[in-house]
Amino acid sequence: MFKKIGVFLEMIKIEHTLFALPFAFMGAILGSVVMNGHLPSWAQIGWILMAMFGARSAAFGLNRMIDQVIDKKNPRTAGRAIPAGLLKNTEVIVFTIISFVLLFWAAYELSSLALKLLPVAVFMLVFYSYTKRFTWLCHLVLGLTLGLAPLGGWVAVTGSMDWTAVLLYVTVAFWTAGFDVIYAIQDMEFDQKEGLYSIPARFGLHKSLLIARYFHVVTAVGFVFLFFVTELSWWYFAGMVISYIILFYEHYILSPKDMSKLQTSFFTMNSVLSIAVFVFTLIDLVVQYY
Repeated sequence: MFKKIGVFLEMIKIEHTLFALPFAFMGAILGSVVMNGHLPSWAQIGWILMAMFGARSAAFGLNRMIDQVIDKKNPRTAGRAIPAGLLKNTEVIVFTIISFVLLFWAAYELSSLALKLLPVAVFMLVFYSYTKRFTWLCHLVLGLTLGLAPLGGWVAVTGSMDWTAVLLYVTVAFWTAGFDVIYAIQDMEFDQKEGLYSIPARFGLHKSLLIARYFHVVTAVGFVFLFFVTELSWWYFAGMVISYIILFYEHYILSPKDMSKLQTSFFTMNSVLSIAVFVFTLIDLVVQYY
């Protein structure tokens, strides 16, 4: 049983939760303070955690089933659970259905607007997995999908949406698109061979690194705008500076001549960034309001 659980956790890349979850919580605490004047309750945080687990698990389950033929051909992904025979399609289908149930349950408990907007989120979760079959803009689609985490956190605790929430959404969307371009470089030659679409397959290594940098410039600008359009103060500003250092280092350690630190750039740096921005935002709001 524990081995099977481990296979499911590997399938959904549980460690990648460090990308989206801190921003989901950031959207929740920022939205709650801006709109309600206080931090969200522990119950709301718990439901958001369930919603995030359900959404990520359903998304990965769908993606692994939809991409299983491609994954089996790709040496980098041939060892994934389905192509390797570690999980059956029926098991993944049941897992995905349960994940969607958790997502719907959490949305129902959080706010009526969250429940009304849920079909949009579900559509994005399903749609993304098909995009690399017809457009190299798939990275932006992933960004717009993962960006729903902070937007969803905001809507969950406020039952509303404003331009600050949209600004946070766009900022996280371009951050995601940037690191996904870097991640996709691993499969550049395979994608070209199989006729799949991605920015690396379309533009090559050098231009892809430049595009990823441009995406992250948008993220950096978004963090600045958040500072000026909210009541966030110097604690957030410190976290923002740290995020800039991380973004700079993430791109500094990569070059067309040396991609050996790709995993560090993709996973380690971005995990630290999301946690740092959330933690400093939380400290800022606690210091100001408590």
